[in-house]
Amino acid sequence: MDVLQQPRNDNPARMEPLAKLPVFWALEGKRCVVAGGSDACAWKAELLAACGAHVDVYAEALSDTFKDLLVREPEHLAARLVHHSRHWQKVGLRGAALAIADCDDDAEARLFFDAAREMGVPVNVIDKPDYCQFQFGSIVNRSPVVVAISTDGAAPILAQTIRRKIETLLPRTLKSWAELAQSMRGTINGLLETASKRRLFWEKFVDMAFDGSAGSDAEEQLLRAARGLKSAAAPGRVTLVGAGPGDAELLTLKAVRALQAADVILFDDLVSAEVLELARREAKRMLVGKRGGRTSCRQEDINEMMVKLAKAGKRVVRLKSGDPMIFGRAGEEIAHLDRENIPVDIIPGITAASAMASRLGISLTHRNHAQSVRFITGHSRHGGLPTDVDWASVADPHTTTVFYMGGRTAPLIADRLIAEGLSPETPALIMSDASRATERRWTGNLATIAEGIGVVGYDNPVLIAVGDVFADRHSSAYAAPLPAAASS
Repeated sequence: MDVLQQPRNDNPARMEPLAKLPVFWALEGKRCVVAGGSDACAWKAELLAACGAHVDVYAEALSDTFKDLLVREPEHLAARLVHHSRHWQKVGLRGAALAIADCDDDAEARLFFDAAREMGVPVNVIDKPDYCQFQFGSIVNRSPVVVAISTDGAAPILAQTIRRKIETLLPRTLKSWAELAQSMRGTINGLLETASKRRLFWEKFVDMAFDGSAGSDAEEQLLRAARGLKSAAAPGRVTLVGAGPGDAELLTLKAVRALQAADVILFDDLVSAEVLELARREAKRMLVGKRGGRTSCRQEDINEMMVKLAKAGKRVVRLKSGDPMIFGRAGEEIAHLDRENIPVDIIPGITAASAMASRLGISLTHRNHAQSVRFITGHSRHGGLPTDVDWASVADPHTTTVFYMGGRTAPLIADRLIAEGLSPETPALIMSDASRATERRWTGNLATIAEGIGVVGYDNPVLIAVGDVFADRHSSAYAAPLPAAASS
């Protein structure tokens, strides 16, 4: 198999529909027109001038805010604002890069809109979406880093709230770091010839920009790092990443960062499209899913893919549903990579049982009911019950037990636990697709698990959970403490 050739994926992640295309428009030295002297026009004029545009303002009268803008702005900015004390005319729009107006009514807005379009000038009439070819967003300014937020006019307050939250995340020093990046880019491109080494350098750059540890010699530190990368071998490595149960908001920040840095992503069949949407757009995505009862990619092939890609200098993310260290075959993959001397990192994910508990609002180790929790595979490699499990211990009434991948063996699990002495009335729960929009659940007891799996089905990932913690949490049975002898 050519490991660089992406296998067919019936459900690749795609760009979701966009209400508007976000575009950053260069206006340095361009001429723009603002028609109107209102406070809203003053803000737009100031914004255009800050981008380096020469702004012709047509207004018979100016608001106090606009007057202050013309008087109090720095000389270099005020010089870009020219006030013409008259109403706008179509001829004044000729050759403009942008045209903006604040109009009292739809009739005037239509006139301005039609005049600008006739002159081939992109136009925006403030607060009149029907007469706008483009819109302004809420702005976070760390120029040359600029973040713009739009809600397509549906909720301006929401956009402003998002802007405030982003403001708290981006340090004020980001402006100087961005300027340093601009000054160093040519040097770094000359030193580092491969895209993978350049990306490693810029990842280090970003780490320094955000962790606050760099001193006054940051540029020299970065240059030393670049020279070290220049002489280093191809820096291929593998990162095992837990994708969680499906809800993209349950990903760790470290997992998102790994997805954003990947060259290639080998992902399981159970990884959700929402999680893949957070990956770097340029990353090659390869479906290597393994599902019971379905055509699957062999583990040996996956191991070889990771090795070949890493030895080719690729940053490989092995993206696994849930937590890679819980029933994710991570041990086999780590051992194989170790034998091949491939660096490997592990980023844990939220395992399905934890997601299930959070969805139910139930503690798996509620001190009134359970002193321990067990996660057990629900089937052996031959399809039946696992034979190397101490079933007598599993039947402990003071333990919460969650079976993974036990859909097809659910009746056998119930029968075995009852045979080992666990009460048939012990509360039980079955959940499929925990945390996803397609989540399904059934509650009952150990004796009726076969009925429950018939309701929920096992085409999708299923958890079978058994223990007193799954009693109705609003009932007295849930709140009642364990007997003193049991809780000692």
